[in-house]
Amino acid sequence: MQPPSAGSGLQLSEVAISSLPAAVQRTLEGIDRLLVYSTPLRMRFRGVTVRDGLLLHGPHGWAEAAPFWDYGPHEASVWLRSALRSALRPAPPALRERIPVNVTIPVCSPSVARERVLNSDGCLTAKVKVADPGGSLAEDCARVEATAQALAELARPLQDVSSMAGPAALRAMANLPRPHLRVDVNGAWDVEQARHALLELDRAAEAVGGLEYVEQPCATVDELAQLRRTCDIPIAADESIRRAEDPLAVVRAEAADIAVVKVAPLGGVERALAIAAETGLDVVVSSAVDSSVGLAQGVALAAALPELPYACGLATSQLLSADVSASPLLPVNGMLECRSVAPDEELIDRVPVEEECLTRWLARLEAMCDVMGSA
Repeated sequence: MQPPSAGSGLQLSEVAISSLPAAVQRTLEGIDRLLVYSTPLRMRFRGVTVRDGLLLHGPHGWAEAAPFWDYGPHEASVWLRSALRSALRPAPPALRERIPVNVTIPVCSPSVARERVLNSDGCLTAKVKVADPGGSLAEDCARVEATAQALAELARPLQDVSSMAGPAALRAMANLPRPHLRVDVNGAWDVEQARHALLELDRAAEAVGGLEYVEQPCATVDELAQLRRTCDIPIAADESIRRAEDPLAVVRAEAADIAVVKVAPLGGVERALAIAAETGLDVVVSSAVDSSVGLAQGVALAAALPELPYACGLATSQLLSADVSASPLLPVNGMLECRSVAPDEELIDRVPVEEECLTRWLARLEAMCDVMGSA
């Protein structure tokens, strides 16, 4: 898998903060630089083929606000508030220097899924997107099976230590990383569909011992709770936390085993840390297909968590054709380094963002600031 190149297809423009309306300038107090970016994806993801957003610079570095376009001003304003907090406040103390990450397998052919795993720079955990509109369960199973087989191939050389004799072999085997496969449904199934599909997908993942967990199999908390009572596969809640008025409702309903947390939709690293602690669940930190600037915010969260039992979904810069940074956050041996990221100064305004995109983001920024100003 080719890493995202700095600049190839990227559009990046700087906006003079002094040119913005006074109310926007007040909301951005302390921010000294503002960029708008747009970059193509390698393949369709969440129904989009281009990722775009805002980059803000403050006393504590760069941060990103890139809410998806189907989010209204109120929900999108939480993403802006998150970016402001990251740029204006120091990150919490890091408890680890590197973060284990999964490779993300979008809706694609089995051969492409296999290629992504084998070229994932050592990621032994994969998250496979399933239940795409227009797709079929048979296609999902084929993609999961190809992914599981590729993960098993990656892990096989590590497991050759089993040929060692005696206690040394047992100690080595106990410390080996094991391959895992999880699926992400984005709430597409009802309870009966989930029961049937998970049986088939768990069989398809046989090469790695079945599914590690299923992420957001159903849309509502009640459905998740009902499914969990009759399902042996652990359930992770994503949308039921990050898009909920009450992120802890899923805990009270005993509807999930794992909490998926994302920095931007929850309002910042500190807020995400607090929600993670309040859930009392095991936590997986994930991204929203951000640039490496945004991914660094997720890495800061993962680094600050007291426990990190699962690989995180933060290796998504591989989905971008081009990143904003000359040093993007890419996995090495399945791990991401905990560090800050800055956009490449040489790329700013080299290929400006198209006028329509720039205008839309400035209008959206004003709408988000209006929400924050009236809160």
